[in-house]
Amino acid sequence: MRRRLFGAVLSCACAFALPAAAQSIAAAKVHAAFPAQGSIQLAFAPWDNAEGMIVDAIRQAKVQILVQAFSFTSRALAYALTAAKKRGVDVQVLADREQTFSSESSRIPELAQAGIAVMLEVRYQSAHNKVMVIDADTEHAAVITGSYNWTYAAQFKNAENVLILRRNPEVAKAYADNWRRHYVDSLPYIEP
Repeated sequence: MRRRLFGAVLSCACAFALPAAAQSIAAAKVHAAFPAQGSIQLAFAPWDNAEGMIVDAIRQAKVQILVQAFSFTSRALAYALTAAKKRGVDVQVLADREQTFSSESSRIPELAQAGIAVMLEVRYQSAHNKVMVIDADTEHAAVITGSYNWTYAAQFKNAENVLILRRNPEVAKAYADNWRRHYVDSLPYIEP
C-alpha cells in the first residue's frame, strides 16, 4: 500500500515538475489526418537523383515558391530558384541564421543578390526545416520535404530522403501556413 501511495505521489510530483516547454508541447495543436489524394514522388540519396527531382519541381512552379532551409549550398537548386524568380515566380526563402553565416559555401547571399526575398530564422536553436511549398493556393500545389538539406552533401555524401506531395491542397495549405508562422519571427537577411 505504501509503495502504491509513494508511486502515485511521485507521479503527481513529476507531472507538476515538467518544464513549461514540455507542458506547452503536450497542449499543442495536433493536425488532423489529411485525406490521401494527389501523388507522392520520392527519392533516396545518394542512389536516386533527388536534386534533379527537386529542380524539376522548381521548374514547374508558376506562381510562388516558399523555401525553408537549414543549410543551402547546392548550386543547382540556387540556380533553379534564381531562374524561377527571373520568369516571374515569387520566390521567398527562410534560412537558418547560424548556417547561413557559418558556411563559406552558403548560396543564401547569391539568392539575395538575385532579388529573392531572404529572411533569417533567429528564434530557434536550429531552424531545421527542409521544405519547399510550390504554388500552395493552386490545384497544382506541391510540397517538398524530407531529411534532404538543400546541399551538395545531401545528394552526394549523405543518406537522405525526399518526398514531393502533389495535388493535395490541404497539405500544401498547412505547410504554407507553417512557413508564414516562421516568417513572422524572422529577420531580413543583410549582407555582412
